[in-house]
Amino acid sequence: MPQPFVHLHLHTEYSLVDSTLRLKQLVKRTSELGMPAVAVTDQFNMFALVKFYRAAVNAGIKPIVGADILISNPEDPDHTSNLVLLCQNREGYLNLCQLLSKGYQEGQHHGVPYLRRDWISQHSAGLIALSGGRAGDVGQALVNKHPNKARHYARGWMEDFPGRFYMEIQRTGREQENRYESHALRLAADLGLPVVASNDVRFLERGDFSAHEARVCIHDGRLLSDKRREVRYSEEQYLKGPEEMATLFADLPQALDNAAELAKRCNLELTFGKYYLPDFPTPDGESVEEFLKKASLKGLEKRLDTRGTAQEFSIGDYRERLELELGVINGMGFPGYFLIVADFIRWAKNNDIPVGPGRGSGAGSLVAYALEITDLDPLEFDLLFERFLNPERISMPDFDVDFCMEKRDLVIDYVAETYGRDQVSQIITYGTMAAKAVVRDCGRVLGDGYGFVDSIAKLVPMELGMTLKKALEQEPELKKRYDDEEDTRALLDLAMSLEGLTRNAGKHAGGVVIAPSALTDFTPLFCESGGGSVVTQFDKDDVESIGLVKFDFLGLRTLTIIDWALKAINQQRGLKGKEPIVLEDLPMEDPQTFKLLQDCRTTAVFQLESSGMKDLIRKLQPDNFDEIIALVALFRPGPLESGMVGDYIDRKHGRSVVSYPHPDLEVILKPTYGIILYQEQVMQIAQVLAGYTLGDADILRRAMGKKKASEMAKQRLVFVDGASHRGVTDELANYIFDQMETFAGYGFNKSHSAAYALIAYQTAWLKSHYPAAFMAAVLSADMDHTDKIASFIMECRNMRINILPPDIN
Repeated sequence: MPQPFVHLHLHTEYSLVDSTLRLKQLVKRTSELGMPAVAVTDQFNMFALVKFYRAAVNAGIKPIVGADILISNPEDPDHTSNLVLLCQNREGYLNLCQLLSKGYQEGQHHGVPYLRRDWISQHSAGLIALSGGRAGDVGQALVNKHPNKARHYARGWMEDFPGRFYMEIQRTGREQENRYESHALRLAADLGLPVVASNDVRFLERGDFSAHEARVCIHDGRLLSDKRREVRYSEEQYLKGPEEMATLFADLPQALDNAAELAKRCNLELTFGKYYLPDFPTPDGESVEEFLKKASLKGLEKRLDTRGTAQEFSIGDYRERLELELGVINGMGFPGYFLIVADFIRWAKNNDIPVGPGRGSGAGSLVAYALEITDLDPLEFDLLFERFLNPERISMPDFDVDFCMEKRDLVIDYVAETYGRDQVSQIITYGTMAAKAVVRDCGRVLGDGYGFVDSIAKLVPMELGMTLKKALEQEPELKKRYDDEEDTRALLDLAMSLEGLTRNAGKHAGGVVIAPSALTDFTPLFCESGGGSVVTQFDKDDVESIGLVKFDFLGLRTLTIIDWALKAINQQRGLKGKEPIVLEDLPMEDPQTFKLLQDCRTTAVFQLESSGMKDLIRKLQPDNFDEIIALVALFRPGPLESGMVGDYIDRKHGRSVVSYPHPDLEVILKPTYGIILYQEQVMQIAQVLAGYTLGDADILRRAMGKKKASEMAKQRLVFVDGASHRGVTDELANYIFDQMETFAGYGFNKSHSAAYALIAYQTAWLKSHYPAAFMAAVLSADMDHTDKIASFIMECRNMRINILPPDIN
């Protein structure tokens, strides 16, 4: 049996510059090699922490969390050293979060984050330190023949990390390693320091070294063939197994034992599935549950006073639905979430910042409507709360809120001021090496001619999710050149080895987290040079995994257009003594608006302006708001390719018979001419025909969308059994289930369709009634897009609107 060993110094692709090691590969190979644990110590970040932790635990491997940090020398800013920090426990994790955040926010130099020595002293508890080998301050002093300085540095670390500082030894064949090792072992013996072996891992296998060097050259802007470039890595820095390490350190077995024993000291446990909401301040110590109930009842009363109830619904129906939703919201522990969202939306509206009527499944909540988070009555449009928040499946609610593009950042700033700037942050996102770009990058470092590389890159189709493997399957010319041309094969093979690697860090378009205490109690922070635009080091999925609550603040230019148009219109109306136009009070069956739609004059109309959509409108001839909702849902690849759209149009115009597989389904499918168009309809069919709760029906909908055979087989049995109890034959129940399963793949979220259809209708109404003001706002909002401006000017001419040149007088 080989001597046990654990890798404690290892970079993954999330180091962004110097590793090609993917997390799945790392965990799989660690398991294959029989190692009980492995550490990820990326260069000055913990970007990969949550993904790595989950993958390792699922594979039965102990995850060790840490980071490879850079330390600045105040006497010589250009002279730096490395130190590897590993988390023993929760305290160590919190200290590492503090250190990494401080480095980015206060310690950046030329875009690189550094830590000051005294910061580490203040935040050393719960952390184990590795000296960093020849790149550490001790190692550099030894290599440069300054033994007293090395001893001084080592003693300092021993004071900061009592019993937790290790002398790191690497045998990767790099320059100065032998010189460092002999002196380091002697110093460690003198000071009683434990010695630990590492392999400073950067890639999976020895054969990956060339691809690794290409990645480094891409970052450095150098050619692989450049003999003058510094080669900082060796082909030995792969994920070696215990046997290889035992052979390599046969004369120093204690260094391997220490690595395995050190791993046992690292016992950080992360908690998933628990949510940490910030406190919402309520008056006089009132509970958030009671406050939400009062605010919702008051808001509903106001809504019903101004807009009334939907047809076929009573005030009692609204109150019953509200009570049901409140029960679920409070029972799941999310009243504060609704109050926080309602608060920043109220602030936005009070400060002349346009807010969208809704987005996503949140428009299905009556509580959200009552609190003026959304502006669609869910009962009127048959929208389901369970599509948004399912009592049978614990998950965070997720309101996506559209704000005016110009003023969105003001709302985020308000939230930061309200809850504390140390508790509010936007969320990181990662860019990857995509197919076309990585071909060009690899061609550059290989020194291939621009024309040659360009000819290869242009053969890669411009499609979402395109990979080089798919491109070789789809493009015969690319495949032929790959098979016939050695240069092409070398380029594409290298590109495929790097494709998909994490390349850079950026900022998520709309994601914001609000923590109940300092963000560094949960996640380290990241920012670019200068300390601005602070973001979490965990992406949107990972911040939710650790329990932080994500809010989406999205910028929508159409809201800016509507706002500018209304202000111009109402200014003119005011001069004439007329009442202002109120967006929420627009008539929803306006003949002039539907005439504009039916004539396909929808250029600049939200969601309805593309040539493909105009063709669909021409065929459908929408004459009510429900059909605008349907347009938004129909104009997607799935429905367009399935034949559903043609069937829908034929049924609408009486060219095909509208039929229902069961009489009880008529009330559900009548608005869509017997076709299952919305996800909510799948849920309602399961409820009416098979006795599902809407919560269980949402789980069925999700299962159908994911197309998992085993889960679908279970759901089919439940559905058929439930239907049989309602007098439906097994044959008919199976037929209906098949129909649901087919259409579930194409079905769209009706709540989102309805919310965006409302914005579409509002822009169509403005264009039909106030064309000049509307088009002026459109042109002003898109001044930076010359191609759009040209088409909008042409549209103005078609509408007989004169566009005058600028007049400085």
